[in-house]
Amino acid sequence: MKVSADHVDASALRILIADDSDSDRLILKTLLKRLGHEVRAASDGREAVTVFPDYQPDIVLLDVLMPVMDGIDAARRIKEMAGEELVPVIFLTSLTDADALAHCLDAGGDDFLTKPYNKVIIQAKLGAFNRMRQMHRTLSRQRDLIQDRNRQLLEEQQLAKRVFDNIAHTGCLDADNIRYHISPLSIFNGDILFACPRPAGGMHILVGDFTGHGLPAAIGALPIAEIFYGMTTMGFSGSDLLREINDKLVRILPTGMFCCAALIQADFHLNQLRIWNGGLPDGVLIRRDGTKEFLESKYLPLGVLSSGRFDASMEVFHTSAGDMLLMMTDGVLEAENQNSEQYGGARLKQALDNASASEQLIDAVLTDVVAFCGHRKGRDDLTLVSLKMVVDAEFRQPAEQLPQSVLKGPTDWHCVYEVRDETLGKFSPLPLLLHICMEVPGLRRKSADIYTLLSELYNNALEHGVLKLSSDLKTSSDGFSYYYSERERRLGNVDGHFIRFSLAHRKTDAGGQLRIICEDSGDGFDHTTELESQATEAHYSGRGLMLMQKLGNSLRYSEYGSCAEIVYDWELAEPVPE
Repeated sequence: MKVSADHVDASALRILIADDSDSDRLILKTLLKRLGHEVRAASDGREAVTVFPDYQPDIVLLDVLMPVMDGIDAARRIKEMAGEELVPVIFLTSLTDADALAHCLDAGGDDFLTKPYNKVIIQAKLGAFNRMRQMHRTLSRQRDLIQDRNRQLLEEQQLAKRVFDNIAHTGCLDADNIRYHISPLSIFNGDILFACPRPAGGMHILVGDFTGHGLPAAIGALPIAEIFYGMTTMGFSGSDLLREINDKLVRILPTGMFCCAALIQADFHLNQLRIWNGGLPDGVLIRRDGTKEFLESKYLPLGVLSSGRFDASMEVFHTSAGDMLLMMTDGVLEAENQNSEQYGGARLKQALDNASASEQLIDAVLTDVVAFCGHRKGRDDLTLVSLKMVVDAEFRQPAEQLPQSVLKGPTDWHCVYEVRDETLGKFSPLPLLLHICMEVPGLRRKSADIYTLLSELYNNALEHGVLKLSSDLKTSSDGFSYYYSERERRLGNVDGHFIRFSLAHRKTDAGGQLRIICEDSGDGFDHTTELESQATEAHYSGRGLMLMQKLGNSLRYSEYGSCAEIVYDWELAEPVPE
């Protein structure tokens, strides 16, 4: 009578026996059945191998010496068919030679049963191997569950990485004068590297290294990216960005987590770099003549100090076209070789000294780091970026558009905005004014032009009108430095002065017209002479008036230069929405 599966003892095993002796096979089969197990018998190794796939036994008992196919060959083939499933193979033998027994184990055998059979020993060994088999199955199931969960987590991280990359995108890192390398330890990177063009020209670059690695470190990059790209495209200065980012990180990061970072504000128009370094390795400024200047880290990382104690002052470096700036995270200097020695600053300096004139700085450093580390895997995220100073005309990548709104903006409006007294020395109204203009549908793609016009009008009003500074000071590098130091000094005494902007926009059939009037309380300046000198002389200050004339449809100054009006007509390929 066949016993239903519901009534089979949970400890019962499905056992396959292979023995060419009819009597031995019958004895063992009877013994095992009396112990409550299900048994299938084969007369030789080949039959056992043939039966195995369909029968799927829990344990296999093989006689060592059999005709057609002996137990050793049969064991090898059964183990291959079993794959990752643990199917214990117990040899039935009367052999006593140690080498012969070892040969059986090498073939895949797990144990021996010696003839004549002992019921107690057989029962004990079957119980032990059954426990081993069940434990193996449990571990295999747990392994499979872990693999499935790990695959699910990786898929979720890949999806999150796509969202992350859309927010913390590379900006203008693909510009011809930028080279970079990023080697994350995991899908998410504890290092950050952003670059974004500024509306008035030049760019901001932010290099950072959060404490930790992977997803926890990368999450902190999202608010930084939002602030960095948003404020840069609106025309905020590097110091403004730093203050906003630091305040945000102080509020959201847990204790002990912070971001070592360096912010670079590159102005190709002025051949100038402004750099803030808080906790990253020293930067390297390599001049065209090969001399090197190491830019020390002078500040604490972002997210450590409260807004009242945070210093966002940026150090100014005057440069020439062809100068190269190299910045990196500490993954470079802390890279280790097989002897746990760190790469360090001395080797970095040597690698830079040995770099050929035609070799990219990043390639030279990476090649040296890889050669130093050998086959040892890195223990930290590793990021390098180099920036080449270029002639302003060689970098003409348009600023990224401000985020589009689903709301319809105004097309016909007029507003007046005035900055007075000490606010002139502490606050720049340009980002706010640009934001107002960018609310006009279709005008966002003109943000670089609008910012340039606002910036030139404001700077002329402030520096020449209110502060009474002359551009003649900027005919040399020393005069340039004096000009801006004097500018800072005079900004401390601007009580009673103002700068007033009147902005008006109207819709036209082709697009729109923006009219900007800028007035100041100063004595004015000789704009006619200024325009003539800019057309004939090389000024470190650039050619602001000529640029405004080129961008605008008309530029008019009052008789004494204390009031300027510019009209900017713009067109769209598509009709402006009502």
